[in-house]
Amino acid sequence: MDNDVDDQALVERYRQGDREAFTALMVRYQRPIYNAALWIVKSADDARDVAQDVFLKVAEHLDEYDANHRFFSWIYRIAVNESLNLLRRNGHEEALDDEIELPDPNGADPEARVGVVERTRSIERALSGMSVMDRTVIVLRHFSECSYQEIARILDVDEKTVKSRLFEARHRLRELLKEYRPS
Repeated sequence: MDNDVDDQALVERYRQGDREAFTALMVRYQRPIYNAALWIVKSADDARDVAQDVFLKVAEHLDEYDANHRFFSWIYRIAVNESLNLLRRNGHEEALDDEIELPDPNGADPEARVGVVERTRSIERALSGMSVMDRTVIVLRHFSECSYQEIARILDVDEKTVKSRLFEARHRLRELLKEYRPS
């Protein structure tokens, strides 16, 4: 079953009192919400807090969800807003310095694994040096694989603004990655 259709069915079941439907939505979106928050707040503890807050808000405000839009976009918007709100509350507009634990790639030989880890660390360092908005649009587009339209809904901006921000953010990321390339 298509995730969008399945999400709609789960939302409707939850609205009718089926608690298991909400659990299924949590299981489906827990990891993506946590990962999106982690890229924004740069702290595993804060990302867990954000994910928890997101699901509390979803449970409280599910009646406000408009089924004309993808559930994925709606819940991601909540996650991005909660992440940005947490940074503001803590007085951090930029990334925190905590390292992100990245999993080793599965099935790669040791030499390839080292290369992947080095590239991942370079990207992580470069993203950490970017503004929250730059990091957010890059993460939504390239790590969460959101469409331009979905990002526009999540960030509550025009689609052209998303394209412009993403273009500029990619340019800045390329420049930062030059600094992190091994000599």
